[in-house]
Amino acid sequence: MIVLQNTVISDDIRDQFFVCNLEKCKGACCVEGDLGAPLEKDELAILEENYEHIKPYMTGAGKQAVEDQGLYIQDFEGDYSTPTIDNRECAYAIYDENKTLKCAIEQAYYDGKIGWKKPISCHLYPIRVTKYDDFEALNYDRWGICSAACSFGQDLGVRVYQFLKEPLIRKYGEGWYSELEQLMQEKEQKA
Repeated sequence: MIVLQNTVISDDIRDQFFVCNLEKCKGACCVEGDLGAPLEKDELAILEENYEHIKPYMTGAGKQAVEDQGLYIQDFEGDYSTPTIDNRECAYAIYDENKTLKCAIEQAYYDGKIGWKKPISCHLYPIRVTKYDDFEALNYDRWGICSAACSFGQDLGVRVYQFLKEPLIRKYGEGWYSELEQLMQEKEQKA
């Protein structure tokens, strides 16, 4: 376990390898699971503000899911997530020409229509963040659909925290990430 500022980071984030391999998984994380993508409370307003720019990128079924369920849903624990299409893929998921799932939100971002890349939970995956009163716990989420990403990461020698540099900086800042890199290097040298 690594303690950094107000975060507690599992050793797996340092020890495990990971690089998304969309050619193999076809974006299965946008379909699998019990709910849509987890959303933070501050992302609800961002989604509301940007929906009209995201909507043109969405599928008809995705737009219908939003019309029926809303831009986001709240579960029985009070947590928010994106709506899904028939309890399967995220309403904001789109298919590319290779039948790989991508994100309508992210496509709108890449096209310069919005300034929000996508929900931080998606950007940080396979790290899942659990919030407590005084700190946040960052854990590596093992999921069979990501086995190709684990193999690819190992082949390339890229660890989870290295692969997720951009979203970790987005969430916690450059200073935090620089400290993380330093702590990871120190732990490796001691091992």
